[in-house]
Amino acid sequence: MPNGPLSLPARLCLLAWDLDPTRAAPVVRAGALADLARRGLLVDDDGIATPRDLDSRTGDPALDGLLELVSESFPHGWRTWVTLHARYTLDAVREHLVAEGVLRAQKHRVLGVFPSVDHVLADTARAEALRTEAHQVLSGATRPDETTATALTLAVAADLPATATGTPPAASTDPGFAAVLHELETALRDASPAPSLPKGR
Repeated sequence: MPNGPLSLPARLCLLAWDLDPTRAAPVVRAGALADLARRGLLVDDDGIATPRDLDSRTGDPALDGLLELVSESFPHGWRTWVTLHARYTLDAVREHLVAEGVLRAQKHRVLGVFPSVDHVLADTARAEALRTEAHQVLSGATRPDETTATALTLAVAADLPATATGTPPAASTDPGFAAVLHELETALRDASPAPSLPKGR
């Protein structure tokens, strides 16, 4: 997608922007898991998401936070990790997008007492470019790179509004990664498709 260094989970965060965070979080988490698997930092060990090297880091706070969480937790399969504490990854991706100037954090108090933060799009052009690219790829007008194909495969599995029509392209020819991606897709399809609620960002 034509947006430079945005990570896979960051792209999915923007594609899922209109969803309630409870629905967006598993999509963003699936993107982070796919990104780590594609980099070879998480590997499949008989269905279990397993860090290849406990000392590896990506430099991306959201991805590194997830690697640390997986490393320090009881072993789980890919499908479990799509939803387990998924809000942590969504929050980390949002913080990174705030630092990049894509989102803006607005602090306020709930009931005048409890501190809270709402996120708003600061770079609407970038979010719109992602949606336009999604439509072009899904309609067959353009051929995507592997990262874009992976993002759209997960977006379609999650039934994101930006991917209402079309079929995602093949995301990878690597059988190991394809198997992981299939697990992530299945987890997103199995997630309950509750209707969108007003966003409590």
